[in-house]
Amino acid sequence: MKRFPWLLTLFCLPLLALLVGLGSWQAQRMVWKEGLISTAQAAAQHPPVSLGQVLAAQNPEFRRAAVVCPGLATAPFVEMQSILDGQSGSRLISICNPPGETRPFLVDRGFVPDSVTTRPQVIASTLPLSILVELRRTPRPGMMSPAPSEGRFYARDGAAMARALGSPLPSEFTLFALASTNPEMVGLKASSPPAAFSNNHLGYAITWFGLAIVLIGFYVALIGRRLKKEPSN
Repeated sequence: MKRFPWLLTLFCLPLLALLVGLGSWQAQRMVWKEGLISTAQAAAQHPPVSLGQVLAAQNPEFRRAAVVCPGLATAPFVEMQSILDGQSGSRLISICNPPGETRPFLVDRGFVPDSVTTRPQVIASTLPLSILVELRRTPRPGMMSPAPSEGRFYARDGAAMARALGSPLPSEFTLFALASTNPEMVGLKASSPPAAFSNNHLGYAITWFGLAIVLIGFYVALIGRRLKKEPSN
């Protein structure tokens, strides 16, 4: 009797499950990314309105709003390491307490390249500053994200940033300034992350599923070859 190749099967089955699982995950990511791109494109068609109106919308993410942030121009900030247009630098992030809102917001005041060493002056103030912002849902930091060091962050950890700034838990949305909070500081570039997300998940899914098919073919070929070599009793 020809023996069934149990060891080969026990090796190939978990590997096949892994490849199929990775392919399925990338397919799900593709659907999620398509929805995100569609949401961003739809939000771009809306004119800026007040922050309250945007927050009352079904999906505030990517919407633009006019917001008043008292004392923002001279507010304390933390720095988050970032890259913009190939330049390494920091994004300056402060707390905004818009009138009429019950929760504070993190506001990303913009990007400063490493070549610029000056920073906005920090002075306690309630002078109102009206700016145009774009709302983005604050992502959760990954498990492998480096811990902040001396007020400098390496991931957008909203809760930790708020604590560092002496603020209660902020809104789930970060406000990205679209106009400079400090026009006197030329090196500070107000911007939001690009909404033109790359969507390569279909290619990744095809790759993983393709490897799964190759593995099945490899397994079938090896079994066929082995069974042919073994003599029948």
